[in-house]
Amino acid sequence: MKMIKAEKVGEKKNVGLITLNRPKALNALCDELMRELSEALIAYDEDSSLGAVVLTGSTRAFAAGADIKELRGTELATALSGSLLQAWSQVSKMRKPVIAAVNGHALGGGCELAMMCDIIYAGEKAMFGQPEVTIGTIPGQSGVFLMKFCAICCMRNAQ
Repeated sequence: MKMIKAEKVGEKKNVGLITLNRPKALNALCDELMRELSEALIAYDEDSSLGAVVLTGSTRAFAAGADIKELRGTELATALSGSLLQAWSQVSKMRKPVIAAVNGHALGGGCELAMMCDIIYAGEKAMFGQPEVTIGTIPGQSGVFLMKFCAICCMRNAQ
């Protein structure tokens, strides 16, 4: 089963749309999904007919964070060598703007994935958070620093 849907949309088919597609798991970020995401981002970055990429989630969630079931019992070094980190770095390497379209839960790694994008378009039902702190872990992709940076930017724009 494909973990993402990738298509060209828009009147001129000049926008790459990537939809995270694990609705039963609230689009939890497993290794296979992140590998497919990284491959789609690379392909869209190299496609000269596209001007931007939109990243969104299916059904109720943008992404509910890392797939805890997949990570259970995994050594830290093994988890860090998987596709999870590679896809995050691919978002930051994109030469085209990446827009996170969030309407639902963006939690943990899902929140961090949205923050890695150039723009976040948050719908009325968008909910952002870092629930991993309640089980004694810290955001794995520099989420705390990204949130602080976003807060500083928001405060500066509000003045």
